[in-house]
Amino acid sequence: MVSEQTSRFERYIEEISEDITETVKSMGCQPILFIGSGLPRRYMNAPSWDELLQYLAGECPKIDKGLGFYRQSLKTPMKIAEEFARLYQEWAWNEGRDQFPDALFADNVDAQAYLKFKISQYLEYLTPKSLLDLGGSDYKVELESLCKIKPHALITTNYDRMLELVFPDHEPIIGQHILRGQQLSVGEIYKIHGSVEDVGSILFTQTDYDQFSKKKKFLSAKLLTFFNEHPLLFIGYRAEDPNIKSILSDIDEALPIKGGVIPNVYILEWNPEIDSDSNPPREKVISTDEDKSIRVKLIEASSFEWVFEAFAANPVLNDVNPRVLRALIARSYSLIRHDIPNMTIEADFKMLDQAVENSDSFAKLFGIANISDYSAASAQYPYSATQLTTHLGGTGHHLAVTLIKKIKEETGIDLKENDNRYHRSEKINKSSFHKYSNEMLDLLKSIHSGQQYTLNMD
Repeated sequence: MVSEQTSRFERYIEEISEDITETVKSMGCQPILFIGSGLPRRYMNAPSWDELLQYLAGECPKIDKGLGFYRQSLKTPMKIAEEFARLYQEWAWNEGRDQFPDALFADNVDAQAYLKFKISQYLEYLTPKSLLDLGGSDYKVELESLCKIKPHALITTNYDRMLELVFPDHEPIIGQHILRGQQLSVGEIYKIHGSVEDVGSILFTQTDYDQFSKKKKFLSAKLLTFFNEHPLLFIGYRAEDPNIKSILSDIDEALPIKGGVIPNVYILEWNPEIDSDSNPPREKVISTDEDKSIRVKLIEASSFEWVFEAFAANPVLNDVNPRVLRALIARSYSLIRHDIPNMTIEADFKMLDQAVENSDSFAKLFGIANISDYSAASAQYPYSATQLTTHLGGTGHHLAVTLIKKIKEETGIDLKENDNRYHRSEKINKSSFHKYSNEMLDLLKSIHSGQQYTLNMD
């Protein structure tokens, strides 16, 4: 029976939002966003793989059969792309030469560059020039919520430059450059399948993926460090997407305990059929190999705004510029690895020793304000409704909410109406999160066991 005050889906939103904020808070770091083709499709009408092949077929007169013919004979999109690349090269070196820049006809240019140039040219045409032109009126508020997230990093298999518009302070790292450079990094966009500004980096054909699979283990080792230490949100992928399966298979191999749901991995799926009576599943089982599967947290939504708001709900880092953090870490890395060992600078080790004695002084060393007020409030009100219910022996957050409503019915006092010794409301961005104290937990335990209780509102 759905409450008159709160619908099933509203309760679902509240519970999932609490789970996300608690996961981000407990891990003590910002999320990693793994972005698939569904997001640029949503915000700038970018093509699916099949639609991109259809477009490429229409641009090259050498591709004189329908896409269905190539699907029948070649089966996979990568093999179709391989054949298209051959036909594009043949066209470019004959009647299509004026369609390509002169630089692509040098001896050292890869034979598949002509196909990839057309892909780059098409996606550049589709990509807006500014964030204001992205998404249109339908997704304006949703995009504003996405921009509020301060991700540690973004990882994408997309070639377009939409993410650079949404996260302008993040630095794109393209293709094989990911395997080089410093191991301490923040505020970066890892474009693991290449990008439009570097035509040669784009992975699209069977040859590309064969070469990529040989080097994939080195990339996976680097990414797994991120996945083990951060909340991870997949957006714009279907659960059966081979990129999802590949990454989750690597994560599964690294897990010490098999079988349980991975607590820090979420998949966000668009479901246009959701209404106020919906109560979507909370987990998804994804097959990764022939006889293996992995369980992750599932989020279903028709609007992504509330999901993005939940991942943005970390007031400690809301005003930290990723570009500044990246510069600090890069300089610290250089300082420790090169300057101090080589004695190229004079280091005040006494000052450094004093600074790292506590987190406040260490933060001030980097010009970061004291955040103890927020931390103190979190310590005094450590529980969400879901956590209260867990301590009371239930699941979800329904039991705690029911007992709090019972207090209101019996005493006329709504403990959630304002801040008090039992409850505190945290307003972050557009969302309010209710947190509860140990006194509230003790109070609810008494009520749940049928004991008499007294409210102390002093």
